[in-house]
Amino acid sequence: MENEGDGREGLNREKYFDAIVIGSGIGGLVAATQLAVKGARVLVLEKYVIPGGSSGYYQKDGYTFDVGSSVMFGFSDKGNLNLITQALAAVGCEMQVVPDPTTVHFHLPNNLSVLVHREYGEFIAELTSNFPHEKEGILQFYGECWKIFNALNSLELKSLEEPLYLFGQFFQKPLECLTLAYYLPQNAGDIARKYIKDPQLLSFIDAECFIVSTVNALQTPMINASMVLCDRHFGGINYPIGGVGGIAKSLAKGLIDYGSEILYKANVTGIIIEQGRAAGVRLSDGREFFAKTIVSNATRWDTFGKLLKGEELPKEEENFQKVYVKAPSFLSIHMGVKADVLPPDTDCHHFMLESDWTRLEEPYGSIFLSIPTVLDQSLAPEGRHILHIFTTSSIEDWQGLSLKEYKAKKELVADEIISRLEKKLFPGLKSSIVFKEVGTPKTHRRFLARDGGTYGPMPRSIPKGLLGMPFNTTAIDGLYCVGDSCFPWTRCYRCSLFRCNVCSPSSCRYRAREEVANFGCHAT
Repeated sequence: MENEGDGREGLNREKYFDAIVIGSGIGGLVAATQLAVKGARVLVLEKYVIPGGSSGYYQKDGYTFDVGSSVMFGFSDKGNLNLITQALAAVGCEMQVVPDPTTVHFHLPNNLSVLVHREYGEFIAELTSNFPHEKEGILQFYGECWKIFNALNSLELKSLEEPLYLFGQFFQKPLECLTLAYYLPQNAGDIARKYIKDPQLLSFIDAECFIVSTVNALQTPMINASMVLCDRHFGGINYPIGGVGGIAKSLAKGLIDYGSEILYKANVTGIIIEQGRAAGVRLSDGREFFAKTIVSNATRWDTFGKLLKGEELPKEEENFQKVYVKAPSFLSIHMGVKADVLPPDTDCHHFMLESDWTRLEEPYGSIFLSIPTVLDQSLAPEGRHILHIFTTSSIEDWQGLSLKEYKAKKELVADEIISRLEKKLFPGLKSSIVFKEVGTPKTHRRFLARDGGTYGPMPRSIPKGLLGMPFNTTAIDGLYCVGDSCFPWTRCYRCSLFRCNVCSPSSCRYRAREEVANFGCHAT
């Protein structure tokens, strides 16, 4: 990354901007670039030395590791839901991608193995071969998913909060808008149970939703589930050559090309409120920057609990925190292994729950595995593969430990996870390891500035679909939020940030652009 040493990229001496974006995750970068291409002068403030947040990267010993997921939605060349492609194109960027022939290979209790093929027909054939008695129910459930997806895909996703915009969309596409309104308060588990009776198949639907939202189907909004369960077949999963971190780097470059700025090593510690309005930000070194609009890519808990510390919690946020809690974080293991430990036909993505469905949502119960070198061998030295393993974990599990105890526990838990993968999928895995680093929720909290390492909200009980999720606007004038704490929320196999963090800035950008324009900015 250019100019990482002094933390500056395109920064000039003026401290007043049209918009300031806190954090350079995908949500923040998309909001920033969308404003910049309309003429706004934007400053992005990033605590770390490179952009990307949870969609960043790091390099070590010849490996390029994705910080988060390698499952890329929204990267196709068709439809209206290819939001990453659209975001890059807006700033004149394009990335080469490799199509993934499968989304995920499920390894589940009772030796249930389901491969989610890119081609929808092949996936349905595989699933119905495991549950022939439920063929009709399978077709009906996934058929409803397609009804929702097609409605979404027919709309230009800009703002879901602006009445005039919504009215215009309804006038053009009344049936599609009514379809979405019907499903807005519904959850995937309720819809599945209308058509499916087999307990194991319903548990499989739970697993499908768990990789969308880290909760079961009864707690996953039907709209969220449909976006992911269909786009994997419509646009498919496409991996960017060179790694996921290239997306953020491309967006950051595009931002600079359009005359806006990004400042690294810039730790925002507070949002400045003047006369009840968000007016600027304060950094840990005492510097202050001001803007007409402030956009926070931090979690809602970080935004209102830390950056607005001392301010009265708005009623809307208070209500949100009554309905939603922080979702768990992850234990992550990045490994380099000898290539010959993997069979030649190994799939890129796996989800493993070996013996007990009740462990699906428990910490360390389910294991997610990405092997991005199956698609792009340039990420690792010759003769090596990357394994990125992650499983849910709460920060409470890692508190109160001495440094020695902390390191020992990391090795113990990681060894148990790797042993499970060795037993189920890759015999000889342990002896093939040539590089290993383990990250805990404390690691996610430290490097990604996420409260407790959380990856967004999780409903305390069964929610009413997407009703109750906060949008991008807040009760504080001039302050907007983007990212996985906002509608439409999902974490999507830990790549939530790519399906729905890109969705959120679309509406934020629309509203913020209008606000900036009203203040006399040259953005139109």
